[in-house]
Amino acid sequence: MSRFLRHNHRLTRILNSITLTLTIAGCQTIAPHFEYIHLPGTEPAAGANMPYTSAMKVRSGTILFLSGTSGAPVPHSHPHDPTEFDHLGFGVEAQTIRVMERIKLTVEAAGGQLSDVIQVTRFIKDGGANQDGINTVMNRYWGADHRPASTSVEIVRLASDPRFILEVEAVAVIP
Repeated sequence: MSRFLRHNHRLTRILNSITLTLTIAGCQTIAPHFEYIHLPGTEPAAGANMPYTSAMKVRSGTILFLSGTSGAPVPHSHPHDPTEFDHLGFGVEAQTIRVMERIKLTVEAAGGQLSDVIQVTRFIKDGGANQDGINTVMNRYWGADHRPASTSVEIVRLASDPRFILEVEAVAVIP
């Protein structure tokens, strides 16, 4: 066999091998990049109406850590100038919407979506008065099937301005 034919034969085998590998890889099922961990009795199928999941197990992906997000506009002055916030609505719903919209934009900027958020820590001023309203808005953003692991901490005030009642830090896993 001539050198040219041997070279073409080898090249053909390599290309066939690559094609087969890509075909097999394309037929595999892609597993979710995280798994919900529910303690007994907290599963949605058990009728539990939980605003969070007990734990999330990361299987793959890129971990994204989001800084604390409040309802303050970005950017704003440092040190804080309260007059920059005077035009904002300070009700529970308005603040929670601004927080969730910023979290959504940040996760999307990293190539993900809100359902990739696996953990949130919520710092809430007057949890008794505000937590239910915050849960209502956040659950609208998460949707019916997604609940990240969550911790709520009651605080006296946020550093940016005493009118703010919520700051949320989050962790997302981007597939």
